[in-house]
Amino acid sequence: MAPPVFWLLVFFIVPLLIVVSYSFSIAKTDGGISLVFTLKNYGQALEGMYLSVLFKSFGYAIVTTLLTFLLAYPMAYYMAFTTQRQKMIIMFLIILPFWTNFLIRMFSIMILLGENGLINKAFMFLGLTDSPLRMINNTFGMYVGFIYWNLPFMVLPIFSSLDRIDVSLLEASLDLGASQRQTFMKVTLPYSIPGLVAGIVFVFIPTLGNFVIPEFLGGTQNTMIGNLITAQYLQAQNWPFGSAISTVLIVIVMIFIVLYIRFYDPTKSKNTLNF
Repeated sequence: MAPPVFWLLVFFIVPLLIVVSYSFSIAKTDGGISLVFTLKNYGQALEGMYLSVLFKSFGYAIVTTLLTFLLAYPMAYYMAFTTQRQKMIIMFLIILPFWTNFLIRMFSIMILLGENGLINKAFMFLGLTDSPLRMINNTFGMYVGFIYWNLPFMVLPIFSSLDRIDVSLLEASLDLGASQRQTFMKVTLPYSIPGLVAGIVFVFIPTLGNFVIPEFLGGTQNTMIGNLITAQYLQAQNWPFGSAISTVLIVIVMIFIVLYIRFYDPTKSKNTLNF
């Protein structure tokens, strides 16, 4: 256990403690930090303007998770019950974007969705639109980026759960008189819940703190809590306040993780037929 413990201690625990300690400090006018104890930063972080950004970030994360689920579940379902060859092909296509740098992928989306991008040019060539559609620097572009980034993290856990289903259970359900809908609701869906819950965690938490996608695709009207933290560290040079906002976000995320561990037990998922 020593190597992983050492790794976590040096690269996670120690930086986290530094951030928390900075959050109780005061920023100097020259950009430095005065190590005196104060709760001023937390009081400022919980003011109306910053709370509204936090709530808006939660809204974006929830909608992103829902949209990603609606796209990912059919893909995972098809992968689980198709041929082995098609599984491998789809798996390869899902993993393929990870071979490319994340920033390059975001620039690629900007090229595709821009006013002079390939999609707008195709729409205008086909006569579907008379002028370019505004698909970036707005909420639509941001959601496209989030879904594109998160889709593999939702598809793969759900597929992993569905792929372990014994097909004979589905056949038995249908033979016993259940409809396709009843079979899905009482057999397939319960078996996929562990992967679904894992996918929700993998999508919601990173989206909540993301700052690159809103910066590249969201525009100035779609600032998230991650952009606010980045601005405090890099532009305003107010590390104590940025640390306070970061600590608040970390505490919220930790609450979600604790609730997940406390109330969700995958061993108690309902995997029995009950008509």
